[in-house]
Amino acid sequence: MLRRQSLRESAARTYARSLPIVPVRARGLTIEGADGRRYLDCLAGAGTLALGHNHPVVLEAIRKVLDSGAPLHALDLATPVKDAFTTELFSTLPSQLADRARIQFCSPAGTDAVEAALKLVRTATGRSGLLAFTGAYHGMTAGALDASGGAKDARVTRLPFPLDYRCPYGVGGDRGAELAARWTENLLDDPKGGVPAPAAMIVEPVQGEGGVNPAPDTWLRRMRDLTAARSIPLIADEVQTGVGRTGAFWAVQHSGIVPDVMVLSKAIGGSLPLAVIVYRDDLDVWQPGAHAGTFRGNQLAMAAGTATLAYVRENQLAERAALLGARITARLQGLAADHPCIGDVRGRGLMIGVEIVDPEHEDPTTGIPVCAPTLATAIQRECLRRGLIVELGGRHSSVVRLLPPLTLTDEQANAVLDRLADALAAAEHTTRHPTDPGPSH
Repeated sequence: MLRRQSLRESAARTYARSLPIVPVRARGLTIEGADGRRYLDCLAGAGTLALGHNHPVVLEAIRKVLDSGAPLHALDLATPVKDAFTTELFSTLPSQLADRARIQFCSPAGTDAVEAALKLVRTATGRSGLLAFTGAYHGMTAGALDASGGAKDARVTRLPFPLDYRCPYGVGGDRGAELAARWTENLLDDPKGGVPAPAAMIVEPVQGEGGVNPAPDTWLRRMRDLTAARSIPLIADEVQTGVGRTGAFWAVQHSGIVPDVMVLSKAIGGSLPLAVIVYRDDLDVWQPGAHAGTFRGNQLAMAAGTATLAYVRENQLAERAALLGARITARLQGLAADHPCIGDVRGRGLMIGVEIVDPEHEDPTTGIPVCAPTLATAIQRECLRRGLIVELGGRHSSVVRLLPPLTLTDEQANAVLDRLADALAAAEHTTRHPTDPGPSH
């Protein structure tokens, strides 16, 4: 089956290259492959599976719709399923937004919701430029790629995202965030800065693909203040951070800001494809059909999403993610004392990154060890051999990322960390001694 996949599917496939497994069953944290092996899944659909695989409340919600005879395809028509989803979603939003919010259902992928958000603000403001940040990732369609950190040709002004470990100013912490904010403010107010009034600023409260970089709360509040003062809509991309992932229901709630637009996907569909934007009602100036999509009425995803949102809210899984995430991060930081290849451990809630470095080679300008993507890949491979699925991200793909379900138990967390620690030691050994085949289990 894997051989046929490699022969039939495109060269653009990604996860199938680093995770050569054939899932046949899954429940919660666990995936079972066709070969009978079981894996602990800390990728969780790239953060999509807030409740893990096939959670009973999700399956029950889907069965209920299937058994009801309700239409599965409804374009953008009103349905009881959609009404229940919208009501539950609005109940979780920051109240200052929910009280005057509008919602646009998009095509199923988060990148289309980003496109909708950009189209919305450009229509509402009559402006076309965009402010985005270094290290950003907003999707794979043309407009979303323009706003992402790897853009090659874009109508976007790139602003410095405050990093602690690899601060572009060489200072990190509060001082680094202050300098990043000051640069942004100066650029916007400089009549010779070359940046005309933009249509919006788009930001991830925690950068995911960029390397699990949380935006400092004080800096994010500064971005909100300076955009509000200049009538620049602020778009919060919560595609990966939403639904309790970071220890708050929405990651913007850590800082207390209220964005003008929120981009939501992944976990809001309860494991099925769903993407929306919610935004202030005064931005709702586009014409009928200005953004559409044949599959924007996914009834099964809305039902699964309603069940997921309610379960996370009722069982306080965001608060649980904050507590368990702090414990996991502390243990990972403890591992760093014995493993110099761990350059930094960071994240928020159950969105955690471990930056892998080469401690024997430093960047001469910063004194910080250089990234070690080969070692990071070896760690991912050794994790898989031990039945643990993790993702890589960040600059040079040197950050090991953990995105477990919010239903993760203490026992499961310990098993994940034990396997990761074992894989780390094995990868270090085989990287230093490449002729050694390493452990066979």
